[in-house]
Amino acid sequence: MATLMSEKTNTIVSRAEWLVARKEFLKKEKEFTRLRDELSRQRRELPWVKVEKSYTFEGPNGVVTLGDLFAGRGQLFVYHFMFGPGWEQGCPSCSFLADTFDGATIHLAQRDTAFAAVSRATLPEIEVFKKRMGWRFPWVSSNGSDFNYDFRVSFTPEEMASGKPIYNFETITFPSEEGPGASVFIRRDGQIYHTYSSYARGLDILIPTYNMLDMTAKGRDEEAMKPHAMAWVRHHDRYNDGKMVNIETIIKALA
Repeated sequence: MATLMSEKTNTIVSRAEWLVARKEFLKKEKEFTRLRDELSRQRRELPWVKVEKSYTFEGPNGVVTLGDLFAGRGQLFVYHFMFGPGWEQGCPSCSFLADTFDGATIHLAQRDTAFAAVSRATLPEIEVFKKRMGWRFPWVSSNGSDFNYDFRVSFTPEEMASGKPIYNFETITFPSEEGPGASVFIRRDGQIYHTYSSYARGLDILIPTYNMLDMTAKGRDEEAMKPHAMAWVRHHDRYNDGKMVNIETIIKALA
């Protein structure tokens, strides 16, 4: 049986010895920060792709276009929320991220960037779940549109039957017909361009709770989680005194 981080005690030292070790580790943190800044710079230098299709979505006030989601701003950040038609509720892991979206949306707007979540669930399904969770961020339905399929976060029955849908830029075995992701767009002289998409672990940076846990001694403490690392995550109104989630309950809820 693997030893959980919660059962481990690190070396105990004096304050002076701790300071020496902390300063040495700070060098690595600064190096990582510089590498991350350089990676972000290179991301901004990636080529753009012209969006040729006229995507439409269903929102609370009727049909809207991709351009409408910009809300008058120059950039648009789309979160592909894993929520399929017929599901009773959205993905718990996506909800884990979404708990931060309301605050982020306000600040993104100050940097000429709009935010919207997009799911293939119908608008009534989205609205019921959104109300339950107490969220206010823009969230539209792409049901009946190619949007999710084109940006590789929904998979056709044929793709699922093949066992190898394309996700995160490669063919992989995927357990659901819906997947999480993020896509970014920019508008220049009326034309919309797709600039970036990220999936899977690339979305980690959007989870402040993980970033905070990574600073603690126990870290994420997920090594023994089954059947996957995020099995402990629940919708914020479904925790029971911090006890580990029953993954079978989630699977049945999403079935």
